[in-house]
Amino acid sequence: MKLTAFILVPVAAAIKPLVDLGYAKYQGTDNGGVSQWLGIRYAAPPVGRLRFTKPADPIVEGKVQQANKHGLICLGTDQPPTDDTFKAQSEDCLFLDVYAPSNATAESKLPVFVFIQGGGFVSNSNSNYNGGGLVAAGDHGLIVVTFNYRVGAYGFLTDGNRATPNNGLWDQVKALEWVRKHIAKFGGDPKHVVIGGDSAGAASVSYHLTRGGGRDYDLFVGAAAESVSFSTVLTTRESQYLYDGFAVRAGCATKDSLQCLRSKSTKELQEANVNVQPLPGAQDPQLFAWNPVIDGDFITELPYDAYKKGHFIRVPVIIGDDTNGGTSFAPRDTTTLPEMNTFLRNQFPLLTPSDLETIDALYPNANDTCPHIGCRWRQVSDAYGQMRYTCPGLYISQQYASRHSSSSWAYRWNVEDPEQVAQGLGVPHTVEVHAIFGPSNTKGAPASYSGSNAHAVTVAQGYWSSFIRTLNPNTHRAQGSAEWTERGRLVVNTGGRTEMEDLSWGLQRACRFFADIGPRIKQ
Repeated sequence: MKLTAFILVPVAAAIKPLVDLGYAKYQGTDNGGVSQWLGIRYAAPPVGRLRFTKPADPIVEGKVQQANKHGLICLGTDQPPTDDTFKAQSEDCLFLDVYAPSNATAESKLPVFVFIQGGGFVSNSNSNYNGGGLVAAGDHGLIVVTFNYRVGAYGFLTDGNRATPNNGLWDQVKALEWVRKHIAKFGGDPKHVVIGGDSAGAASVSYHLTRGGGRDYDLFVGAAAESVSFSTVLTTRESQYLYDGFAVRAGCATKDSLQCLRSKSTKELQEANVNVQPLPGAQDPQLFAWNPVIDGDFITELPYDAYKKGHFIRVPVIIGDDTNGGTSFAPRDTTTLPEMNTFLRNQFPLLTPSDLETIDALYPNANDTCPHIGCRWRQVSDAYGQMRYTCPGLYISQQYASRHSSSSWAYRWNVEDPEQVAQGLGVPHTVEVHAIFGPSNTKGAPASYSGSNAHAVTVAQGYWSSFIRTLNPNTHRAQGSAEWTERGRLVVNTGGRTEMEDLSWGLQRACRFFADIGPRIKQ
């Protein structure tokens, strides 16, 4: 009789919903094959003496925390205490959410996508997006992390001395450090983290790529940015006027104004947290009052200068934008050239009369009949959209490509939604984020993304989930979608049709001009 020996190979157990982070235990939930942990503290509440300082380590919690609802989002600018949105906001807002496959194990070492939301650095505009759709689109082979960070005065106030500049960016670093330390407990690989973001989140991505003059802090291995934004970037000294005005409005024009501001209630600060101060040299306040500043630590130089000099981390990147990135921002009633120039100078007050003449020539006004909108609206929206979003993104892509040190892929989102087209918006700013996450997982997604443009969602999720998993958008791209080459620019068209395109001569000319004047106007 022959005896057969069987070797029992232990099977790794799936991550349990109860996760012990050392400082607290969080009880998550299973939602159709995707486990989620909502409202995890990644830093201490930034209140009291921690107001206007870098984030501190999270507090120790004795009881098990039920991670079944989102944490409150961070307070925004121009959102008074009487506003309904105030109820869903708090200074105590440094929370994150984790979405992971329910069958993930401690040995899975899944790629991780950390999404940085937008909002012009004055609001958390993509709060509480559900990462479960992207996890599913990636064949349950990745983890998604989303988080809040301080914005407005709470995140970007600086007195040039004791109030730490760029606290909102340091919150982002704290979240990334949390991921590096804890994500393995959810089945993630701390050595395979891809960061992404839209608008101000994409600008944040660009700042992380150039942080400390391009030093690699080993927090991520790839980046995807949807509509990088290059605003007017001031130094800590140049931004002092914002601090002074805020202190006066809050009743803290005292010798120790910072201590006074820390003693104020949240309600009192929110009444002062309004966008009323123009940039020096501007006529009216800019669209977004608070922005990161050059502090000599996180941000050491202007964005255009940093990328021109090669002061950025060499990691694979996806960078792109939307066909009509400026329509959501430019005033619809812009009728005359002086009105157009005033709007542009409110955002970039160092534009010279010669600069404005060149911009007018680069964007000829073809809108001869204007029954419902200002005759210069299309012109100013095109100029602003390309100056602030399109051309900065293309410049970053080109600087990566010119150094042949890491891969870069550029794109243009050109998926028209009938309702947005009817509103005159065309393909507006960061609309592709609804496709990346899936329209049922975001707020305000175009209706067509669940109908006639549903295939565009499949295409976007294919490219992005592939990049997150393999650092190449082509590996797991949707069947039938174009190979995304590093030369040229991928276009995702209405209905999800994809193709590669070369940049038009007109766009190249405009972007060269904006790159030339960028450092002079503090971009």
